[in-house]
Amino acid sequence: MAETAQLEHRTHSPRPERPAPGGLLRGIVRTARPRQWVKNVLVVAAPVAAGQFLSVHAVSRLALVFVLFTACAAAVYLVNDARDVEADRAHPTKCRRPVAAGDVPVPVAYAAGGALAVVAPLAAAWLTSPAVSGLLAAYLVMQWAYSVSLKHVLVVDLVVVTTGFLMRAMIGGIALGIPLSRWFLITTGFGALFMVAAKRYSEALQMAGKAGATRALLSEYTTGYLRFVWQLAASVAVLGYCMWTLEDDAAHTGLLPWRQLSMAAFILAVLRYAVFADRGTAGEPEDVVLRDRALALIGLAWLVLYGLAVAPW
Repeated sequence: MAETAQLEHRTHSPRPERPAPGGLLRGIVRTARPRQWVKNVLVVAAPVAAGQFLSVHAVSRLALVFVLFTACAAAVYLVNDARDVEADRAHPTKCRRPVAAGDVPVPVAYAAGGALAVVAPLAAAWLTSPAVSGLLAAYLVMQWAYSVSLKHVLVVDLVVVTTGFLMRAMIGGIALGIPLSRWFLITTGFGALFMVAAKRYSEALQMAGKAGATRALLSEYTTGYLRFVWQLAASVAVLGYCMWTLEDDAAHTGLLPWRQLSMAAFILAVLRYAVFADRGTAGEPEDVVLRDRALALIGLAWLVLYGLAVAPW
């Protein structure tokens, strides 16, 4: 009887099902983190700053660069999730990621990530320029080095993440052959460091008393140090932006000094974001930027003022 029951149990036990093709594709897309794609909009930063983004050529080239950078970021996420699958399965929230949950098999994640990592730089070399291709390849190498070892090195981890944002801001200008202002680079770099340090600061506050709840390296930072970093970065970003707007003051020919007036909106945006950083609720920068109406209105005001400054009157 017992043997018969065991035989019936084995016969009727459900076999692990392979993901359906549609489900597998959805899992790969989810692993690519669509919510994070908003970061890649930074590829338009340099052309917008230079007022060279309204032509058909510029729009089509920037759209292509956006897709290529998104593909590289997706490659990083896919490979990282495949590498960290066991750790993610033991995590209370990361266990729901498609690779950890089994919706995307580990070999498929590696294959998809590897394919994107090869195709994106090659497509960039063919469709844009070798410089764009080289920047994408450098981004991939840097991100994988970060995943393997650099994320465990104090301060260097902040620099690497910040550099990823700076690369996004640079690549649009490189693709269109636009010279990059030193003040543009300073403002973008320290603005990115401000958001990265604020994110780490928020995570550090939230993990207080929760061993192993988030990044291991956070336990080696003090909240005081991270607070110092985001405050310093915010100050330098504001100073850099002010110098940037005053750099072309002699070329002002419009009705009003729109570029200089945009300083007020930029400073208000930094102050508004600092509210969330100070509260420790800036752990997801994209949520702060997309969900806070006041910040969105300030951003719109900045866009209008700066748009008037670079408009071809």
